[in-house]
Amino acid sequence: DLATALNNRGHLKYLRVEFAAAMEDYAAAIASQPDFEVPYYNRGLVLYRLGCFDEAITDFRKALELNPQFEDAALSLKQAILDKEAKQKRGY
Repeated sequence: DLATALNNRGHLKYLRVEFAAAMEDYAAAIASQPDFEVPYYNRGLVLYRLGCFDEAITDFRKALELNPQFEDAALSLKQAILDKEAKQKRGY
């Protein structure tokens, strides 16, 4: 379906480190199918890599809300929270 195709295209762009383009595809996948957890997770990964921890945390939580068994999202959420706290302790 369209959401899966957009998500997959976004993932290819993510792997090529084309983060802005990947984010556009993930957002389009979410708009196409708001209850599809994978593009939230993938967008969270991009946001995490960019150091946007609050936004990444929001996306990981949404992925888990949609699929509580999504282990990678749970692990990524924990790591994003830890890294956000470490960044705050360092004062930037």
